[in-house]
Amino acid sequence: MTGPAGEYPDLEVGHPKEWAVGVPGIVHSMEPALAKMGVSRTTRLALAINQRDGFDCMSCAWPDPAHRNVLEFCENGMKATTWEATPITVPRSFWAENSLTSLLYRSEHWLGQQGRLTEPVHKPAGSDHYEPIAWDAAFALIAQRLDALDSPDRAAFYTSGRASNEAAFLYQLFVRAFGTNNLPDCSNMCHESTGTALTSTIGVGKSTIAYDDFAKADLVIVMGQNPGTNHPRMLTALEETKRNGGRVVSVNVLPEAGLVRYKNPQRVRGILGKGTVIADRFLQIRSGGDMALLQAVSKRVLDAEDAAPGTVLDHGFLAEHTIGLDALRAHLAELDESAVLAATGLTADEIDGLAADYLAADRVIITWAMGLTQHKKGVATIKEIVNLLLLRGNIGRPGAGASPIRGHSNVQGDRTMGIWERMPERFLAALEREFGFPVPRRHGADALQTVHGLRDGDIDVFVALGGNFVGAISDTAAAEAAMRGAKLTVQVSTKLNRSHVVTGEEAIILPTLGRTEIDVQAGVPQFVSVEDSVCAVHASHGAIPPVAPGLLSEVAIVCRLAAATLEGRADVPWSAFEEDYDLIRDRISRVVPGFESYNVDVRRKGGFVLPNGPRDERRFDTASGRAEFTVSALEHLERPPGRLILQTLRSHDQFNTTIYSLDDRYRGIRKGRDVVFVHPDDLAELGLADGDRVDVISEWPGQADRILPDQRVVAYPTARGCTAAYYPEANVLVPLESAAEESNTPVSKAVIVRLERRS
Repeated sequence: MTGPAGEYPDLEVGHPKEWAVGVPGIVHSMEPALAKMGVSRTTRLALAINQRDGFDCMSCAWPDPAHRNVLEFCENGMKATTWEATPITVPRSFWAENSLTSLLYRSEHWLGQQGRLTEPVHKPAGSDHYEPIAWDAAFALIAQRLDALDSPDRAAFYTSGRASNEAAFLYQLFVRAFGTNNLPDCSNMCHESTGTALTSTIGVGKSTIAYDDFAKADLVIVMGQNPGTNHPRMLTALEETKRNGGRVVSVNVLPEAGLVRYKNPQRVRGILGKGTVIADRFLQIRSGGDMALLQAVSKRVLDAEDAAPGTVLDHGFLAEHTIGLDALRAHLAELDESAVLAATGLTADEIDGLAADYLAADRVIITWAMGLTQHKKGVATIKEIVNLLLLRGNIGRPGAGASPIRGHSNVQGDRTMGIWERMPERFLAALEREFGFPVPRRHGADALQTVHGLRDGDIDVFVALGGNFVGAISDTAAAEAAMRGAKLTVQVSTKLNRSHVVTGEEAIILPTLGRTEIDVQAGVPQFVSVEDSVCAVHASHGAIPPVAPGLLSEVAIVCRLAAATLEGRADVPWSAFEEDYDLIRDRISRVVPGFESYNVDVRRKGGFVLPNGPRDERRFDTASGRAEFTVSALEHLERPPGRLILQTLRSHDQFNTTIYSLDDRYRGIRKGRDVVFVHPDDLAELGLADGDRVDVISEWPGQADRILPDQRVVAYPTARGCTAAYYPEANVLVPLESAAEESNTPVSKAVIVRLERRS
C-alpha cells in the first residue's frame, strides 16, 4: 500500500523502552512544532490547546480534567496540532506536476508532509491529474451527479470522528433530506462492538464514568489498549489512581512502555525522578483470549460467593437493577478451565491473581479499546466486561464503571448527532418533526457494506467528510478496487492522504478549515463543540488565522453542498446555518436529548455533561428495563501449525492513518515501518531469525492469499503465537469478510498469517 517493497533502507531496530514521556516527550512534542511553525505560532497554539477558551485537540477523545495545566496536551496532541497548523501549503503547480499514478507510490507519511490543501480540485473522468475548480462549480458538479442517481441509496456519505457536532448534525440532516441512511463512519471500524454490546446490556453505548472516577477507583483494569501512544493523557489519570492507593492491571498482547512506568512531565518526579510504576500486574494474554479471561474471573467471583454466601456479590443492586444472573451462573458452572488456559495463554495463578484484585476492590473501572473490539467475538467480549462489573455493583457509583476509550476526538459526538446508518426511531421522528420532510427509515450501509456496495455496483457516489476511508478500512486491495468503481468520489480534507489518490472515475477534493483556525462567518467569529469519551460537551475556538484565504469551514461546505443538491426539496435554512452556528445548536436542542439548553450550556465554563442513565441513576434503558447479564459460548481461536495470530497496531508517531514520522521509539523502531514483531521462541520454532526479511501472508478459506511483502522480522516480547505489524500497511492482510459478529467491525486483531523468508 505504501509503495515498493523495501522502501525504508535506513531502518534501525533497537530495544523497546521501559518508561514513557518524561523529558523526551517534551522534546519530541516541541521540536517538530518549532521547526515547522516557529516560536510565535507554536506558543499561541500550545497555550490554547484543550483550554476552556481554546480549541479541542483534534487527536484522541480523552476528556479534560476540571483543573487544567497551562500546557494541557500530550506529545501526540502537539504533533497533531503541528500536522494541521503547518503554514506549508500545497501549491497549485503540484497538481500538474504529480499524476495520480505517480502519487499511488507515495507513502501516507509523504502525502501528509506536502502541506495544507487550499483550493478545490477536480479530477475529470479519463484524466490522471487533478486540476483547480471554483467552489461554486465544484458544488454544482457534485449536486448534478447526486441528482442524476436512480436512487439516493446509490450514494454513501462517510464521516470522520474529527467533524464537530455542528458539522455532523448538518451532514446527517443533508443526507437524510437527500433520502438515504447510508452514513458509514469511523466508529464502524473501531468501537461499533462497544456500542452494540453496551446498548443491549445497560441501555447506553457510552462510558459510565466521569474523569474524576479514575482518582477514586480501587482498581483499574486496562484491556487491549496502549495509552502511552494512543491517548497519553490517560497516563496522568492512571497516576492519580496510583497516588490515591488504587491498583492498575494491564491486560494486553504486547508490553507497552506507558503502562510500565510513566514520567509525568508536569511533575518534578517525572522530570528528575523515576516516575510512577503504572501496572501492578501485567497479564500478557494471547490475542483473542480476553473473553475467556473475563468469564474465568466472573466464575471465580461466583465461586467466592458460594464459599461465603452474602459477602461477595452486591445482592441489593442485583435484585433491584439486573436480570439474567441465574443463566450466567449456570453457564459459568460448566466453564472448561483447560479451554480458558488455551485461549488466554495464561496460567491459572495469573487468572487467580486478577480475580483476587477484583474481589479486594470496592470500586472497579474496566477500560478498553480496539484490542477488544476488533475481534470476531468483540461484542460478546464487552458483554463479559458488563457481566463482571455487574456482579459487584460496579456501575453507577463513584470510582467504578465501564470506560471505553474512543480514538477520534469527536467520534462519540458525531454518533450523538445522528451519524449512524441505524439511528433509532426516536431520533428520526424528532428530526422529521423539526424539519418537516419525510426522513427515511430503511437502515443504510455501514463501512464494510459500503465497500461491498461500491464493489458490486450498488453505490456510485462516495462522499467523505474528513478521514481516510481507503487507508483505514480492511482488505486494502479489495477496498481500493471497489473505490475505483465509483462514478464520483468527494473528499472534504485538510491534507492529502491515500483516499485522494485512489478515486472514482471523477474525483473532487474540497479543502477545509482546521480546528486550530479562527472561523469567521458574516463578520462574526464562530465556535464549534465536541463530545469526549465521558459524555462531556464543550466548545472549541480556533486560535490562529486560516492558513490561506478562501478556505471554507466544514459547516459552510455542508451547507453549500446541501443547498446546491436539495434546492426546492427541503425547507432548511442552509445559508442562515452557515452564517450563525447558534442557529444550528438551536435546532439540535429540539432534536437530540440532553441538549435542550445547548447554546446556554455550551458557553458555561468547561461546558456540560450529558445525562447518562447507568451512571447517574442506575437507570438501564434496555428491553427489560434492567441491566442484563448475558451468556456467550466460549470460542477458541485456533492457530494452525506454523502460523501466527497477527494484530495491526499504530506506531508511536502516528494517529490513525496519519504518520507524523517514521519512528516508533517506545518499541525501538526508527526510520521505517516495514517490520513484523515476533516472539523469539516463535522465531526459533519457525526457523527464522531476528533481521530476516519475510513476506507476511494471511490465509482465508476459499480465497487467494493476501501478502504484505518484504518485512523485517523484529524479535520482540509479544505473547507466544502472536505477531504484530503496523496499521494501515497491514490492512492488506485483513479479509473484507472477516468481521465481528453483530457489529460488523473488521477483525484486525486476529488474522491468521504465515511468514515466508524472502529468497
